[in-house]
Amino acid sequence: MTTTTPLRRFTADELCARDTELGVADEHWYNDDELDTLEQQNPLLAARIAQRQTKIARLQSRVAPGDAPPLTTEGLIIVLEEARSVLLRDGGDLELVDFSGTVVRVRLKGACTGCPNSVLDLKNVVETIVRRTYPQVTDVRNTY
Repeated sequence: MTTTTPLRRFTADELCARDTELGVADEHWYNDDELDTLEQQNPLLAARIAQRQTKIARLQSRVAPGDAPPLTTEGLIIVLEEARSVLLRDGGDLELVDFSGTVVRVRLKGACTGCPNSVLDLKNVVETIVRRTYPQVTDVRNTY
C-alpha cells in the first residue's frame, strides 16, 4: 500500500529563502541567450529563473502606467477593430458589449460562436490587443 504525501504550501519567506538558495533572487534579468547557456549547466535553475521572469512580466503588464488613456466606449471600439480584423480572417467577429471598471465585455460572433478555440482567441488576441492600449484592463470576457 502506497501512501501519498499531501502537498505542502510554502510561506512567502520560505519561497524567498529557496529562491536565494537557488540563486534566482537577484535583480538580474536574463535574456534568452543567457537562459540557454544556463540551461546547459543547470536546467533546474534555468527553469526557475524563466518561470520567475515570466510571472514578473505578467504582473508588470497589469500595472497601469500613469499616462494610460482612460477607458472610453469610442476608444475601445477603435482598439477592438484590430482584434476584429484578426477574427474576421477565420470567419469570426466580435462586438463591444460594455465595460465596467477594469473589465471589458465583448460578444464573440460568427465562426467564434461555439468554436473551441474562441477562449484562446479571447485571451491571446482580443485581451492582448486591448491591454496594449489600456494596460489597466484586467480581464476581457465573452458575454453570450
